[in-house]
Amino acid sequence: MDSSSLRERQKERRRARIYGVAIDLFKQGGFQATTATDIAKASNVSRGTFFNYYPYKEAVLLDYGSEVMDRLREMAETKLASGQAPLGVLYDIWDQLADENTRERDLFPPLAYEVMNPNPERARTAYQALPLSKVLELVLRPMHQNGQLRTDLSLQRISNLIADTYLMVALRWSAYGTERPLKEEMRLALNLLLEGAVKR
Repeated sequence: MDSSSLRERQKERRRARIYGVAIDLFKQGGFQATTATDIAKASNVSRGTFFNYYPYKEAVLLDYGSEVMDRLREMAETKLASGQAPLGVLYDIWDQLADENTRERDLFPPLAYEVMNPNPERARTAYQALPLSKVLELVLRPMHQNGQLRTDLSLQRISNLIADTYLMVALRWSAYGTERPLKEEMRLALNLLLEGAVKR
């Protein structure tokens, strides 16, 4: 094995360790209260090393969000391949996401705010790391091809609108809470959207 591939493996392991430690600290002490110094110390690396891997603290959350999106995509592909109806898959994914956000309620607001960061570069990085609209496009494509979706809006536009709705409803629920569980709030929002997107 050459030294460059060994170095790459060491870097990947170090990044994975920093990531795991950071997520644990966020869950224990809260995202806002946890500093980059706390993460570096607990990971046995220097503060500079932490910033080499994650240029800002929120970037750790983008890795977390990316993992969630990968799981959702895999779930969608498996269910569609097994012949499940796209609309059922959409609701399954929606529920899965609501469950994840409910479990990790404190991680969601800073992750969502990152998508709306006033720094355009950071907002773009967050948007690319959290491709919910792409997962939704995958699920809705068979419906689009079968003529079950409105034709005055592109598949991409419909998927983006549904993803944006998820983001805002989940953010409001995470930050302020409501009497309803997030899964119910999300179902209400999706039902409302679909009444305008699905042909009757």
